[in-house]
Amino acid sequence: MVAAGPGQRKDARPLATAGNAFSHLVARGGGRGPEGARRSPRLETSPNGQRPMDSTLDLLTLALVPGLAPRAAGELLGRGPLAEALARPAPHADLLGPPALEALRSGSARRHAEGEARRAEALGVRIVGRDEPDYPAWLRRTYGPPPVLWVRGRLVAGEGERAVAVVGSRAATGLGLAFARALGRDLAAAGVVVVSGLARGVDAAAHQGALDARGRTVAVLGSALDRLYPDENGPLARAIEEQGAVVSEFPLGTGPWKGNFPRRNRLIAGWARATVVVEAGARSGALSTARAALDEGRDVMAVPGHPSQPAAEGANALLRDGAALVRGAGDVLGELGLSPAGPPEATVADEVLASLARGVPAGVDEIQARCGVALPTLLARLARLEIERAVLRLPGGLFVRS
Repeated sequence: MVAAGPGQRKDARPLATAGNAFSHLVARGGGRGPEGARRSPRLETSPNGQRPMDSTLDLLTLALVPGLAPRAAGELLGRGPLAEALARPAPHADLLGPPALEALRSGSARRHAEGEARRAEALGVRIVGRDEPDYPAWLRRTYGPPPVLWVRGRLVAGEGERAVAVVGSRAATGLGLAFARALGRDLAAAGVVVVSGLARGVDAAAHQGALDARGRTVAVLGSALDRLYPDENGPLARAIEEQGAVVSEFPLGTGPWKGNFPRRNRLIAGWARATVVVEAGARSGALSTARAALDEGRDVMAVPGHPSQPAAEGANALLRDGAALVRGAGDVLGELGLSPAGPPEATVADEVLASLARGVPAGVDEIQARCGVALPTLLARLARLEIERAVLRLPGGLFVRS
């Protein structure tokens, strides 16, 4: 179940203003410029060193060709310079259906791409092509990586070695949420990039934990950047943009359709070196992320749960099948051979907070025994710490340090 090492399959710049909106998109590679004139392709070397470099505008055109499946798009990219295929699509009719052929022949596909570039620029969204240097290297190694990504925030070249996906149930338990937040925080504090899907539950908690540590986190959407889902995570997404990136492989205007989420999950798994499943039932979407990670030869880890809890059934099944067990960030770092980056956590001055361990719930009686604070004062302090989001109240009168 656990694979060693990175995936083994072979496989910037902001958009400019209307006057030169496509200058960076066509800077590398051939194809047709904004006015439709043919250009000779430049046979520069792509980052993988195995094929000519394609311009981002050509890649955006490919991504928007109607009716072209991701698998067919990947095969087309493997046939040679993309600019030539877009300019003369007839020899590739075995991959391009009638709508795609017509869109390329008529120029509507290129006009669509140019309009998408203008809309993205107006919204402050970057379109990053597969051959740009800050396109995620570990994602580029996957089978059928998206030709382009729509990005808000900042991509960092070469960070895949220290990127870990943290995923789990949308309907997570209080303990699962507390653990995910603590794991995200501790991984980020150790210099790890936390990747997740901005969904309710575990995803949002992991992102928030990384932000708590002022670390870097990447949110991958199952919708377009201008159709954020779920709406309630809008403030979280804006905070992530400041410390990381919010990313989608879907064009502007794409809603959170059910069929998008398996693709989103593959992108999450492909972005990261390893995937950690915190809490997942037997049919949780987090398990599809774990399967995608395995398909790409990436490590899969899971947090154990009580056998009687349906919310732990999927994660426990992964452990049964060989996933590495995670009790905290130290297990993840150790499994990947990473060392923590930065100094150890400072001593907590508040004796009530210091009496609580991260990710380990405790009742009021146990907390009082540890800190020696009178019960009325303790309850008031716990209420204040809860308001400050330093602790989380769980069902059954339990508290856990967040």
